[in-house]
Amino acid sequence: MTLWEAIARRAAKPAGPWLDAGCPVALGSLANASILGGRLETLRGRSVMVSTEHALTAALALIELDGVARRMVLCTPGLATEHLPQVVRDAQVDAWVTDATGGAPPPELGSISCLVAHRVPQPCEVDRRSEASATEWVLLTSGTTGGPKLVAHTLASLTAAFAQLPRLEQGAPIWSTFYDVRRYGGLQILLRALFFGSLLLPAGADESPGEFLGRAAAAGVTHISGTPSHWRKALMSGATGQLRPDYVRLSGEIADQAILDALRAAFPRAVVAHAFASTEAGVAFEVQDGLTGFPASLAGTSAEGVRIDVSRGTLRIQSPGNASRYLGEGAPPIKDAEGFVDLGDRLEMRGERWYFVGRSGGIINVGGLKVHPEEVEAVINSHPQVRMSLVKPRRNPITGTVVTAEVVLVDGETAESAENAEAHAKRVCREILQTCRERLAAHKVPALIRVVAALEVSASGKLVRRDA
Repeated sequence: MTLWEAIARRAAKPAGPWLDAGCPVALGSLANASILGGRLETLRGRSVMVSTEHALTAALALIELDGVARRMVLCTPGLATEHLPQVVRDAQVDAWVTDATGGAPPPELGSISCLVAHRVPQPCEVDRRSEASATEWVLLTSGTTGGPKLVAHTLASLTAAFAQLPRLEQGAPIWSTFYDVRRYGGLQILLRALFFGSLLLPAGADESPGEFLGRAAAAGVTHISGTPSHWRKALMSGATGQLRPDYVRLSGEIADQAILDALRAAFPRAVVAHAFASTEAGVAFEVQDGLTGFPASLAGTSAEGVRIDVSRGTLRIQSPGNASRYLGEGAPPIKDAEGFVDLGDRLEMRGERWYFVGRSGGIINVGGLKVHPEEVEAVINSHPQVRMSLVKPRRNPITGTVVTAEVVLVDGETAESAENAEAHAKRVCREILQTCRERLAAHKVPALIRVVAALEVSASGKLVRRDA
């Protein structure tokens, strides 16, 4: 089944509109319309780069191309120009779909057919017959250095987790997400909305958290997702009080207890869930009990065919939602010899629960002793005056490296509530340091804590860790 067939077969419940700012689009209208102006057939059997400025245009292109193109490559916003030749070469791109402002392929990429798409569907006759083989969906990972990895999925693998969702999608949910739909987290929400006929309101590329949440509240959004960093910025905006969701989802980063508690306080009527997923592994599972980590009982094999292995100290996933491969000459295998995707998240058992302590590749070495930044951040974030933090290394002549931390404080503290802002910041830093000394080994305690106005968050909604 193609994406268009999934939309069209629900005649009794047509796909709801994409609630784009000022431009709602009823996706069911694609039965007799196209954003490609009758030129879809020219892309049949080809490897197509979807490179648009507007997320709506990209979403419509995916609906039209699935089952027609041999391969679709979702170009993420802000992909550096120097990485384009690698992406085009590894994905064997021979066609390019853009919009009026998305830009044509650079001349140095050679002769690539370019189609400029309309932003909204135009009436025309469209041949939507599908090919025998499934279209390959290629997503780009968002590494902090070097070029992106090209991860190959099919529509079947991208929607494998949906077998667990009917109860969640009862009623008429209005979905929204901080993610861009061209990234794995946002694409999951787009596909859920399409498969279940929900309305969808995505964040605008240049919207502040406050502006987005105001628009989401006005649209009556009931289900909303983002990374923990997205949600920390949203809480800092002071605009969360406008929203009355039924379901709030976190994914993409470790959800510590502080952010889970903050969201439960902000949205007392909502289910607050944190999901464990990656572009390569797909969706592993979701936890809704309000606690960080996950119950030990989840390890093993679920009814949906998801196998969760923790025997090696990291989270490994084998499921129908796994990606099939990386593209490109010399690319490493996605799965290990046992058929698992290793997420690289280090685990620690406490009682009957597994807790995430950090990423395998982000360890700070302090005199030969290992420190996971996320473990220290969880302790720092537990302070009631801390909204978010970033732990990173600093060179030291004795131990080689020491731990340091930057923290963003909760808004609302003023000179009237403390002698002055500087005195307040120093007091909070002393309290954080004392908490770290009580709860962490000595080598994990920050040697320096600095209060900052903001922390850098990547386009994918994650804290930027330049030292990882």
